[in-house]
Amino acid sequence: MFKLSQDNDNESTSSDLGAIVLEKDPEVKEPPSYQVVLINDDYTPMEFVVFVLQTVFGHNHEKSTEIMMIVHTKGKGVCGIFSKEIAEMMSYEVNTMAKDHGHPLLSEIEPLTD
Repeated sequence: MFKLSQDNDNESTSSDLGAIVLEKDPEVKEPPSYQVVLINDDYTPMEFVVFVLQTVFGHNHEKSTEIMMIVHTKGKGVCGIFSKEIAEMMSYEVNTMAKDHGHPLLSEIEPLTD
């Protein structure tokens, strides 16, 4: 117990001691998630898109082909969901890899909506 007050003559009595009130632990919120999205173009070969999905995101060939077809038919497709910093890094890696290989493939990140 902690002493909260004292009498004027420096003598403590049992009425001078109080209880400590502990505050409730703060609520910890998960950081927001972001999705990395590939944008379709008419020039990047499908095989290269599959290669990028396998190399950067670690998807197997079947999953990479599935995502590539979604990008091809719907105009864009989600490659993965990450924290903001990881999503930015992966999007940058995709864009750099495409540029280095002479392809216009682009990716971007979007906040994940609930």
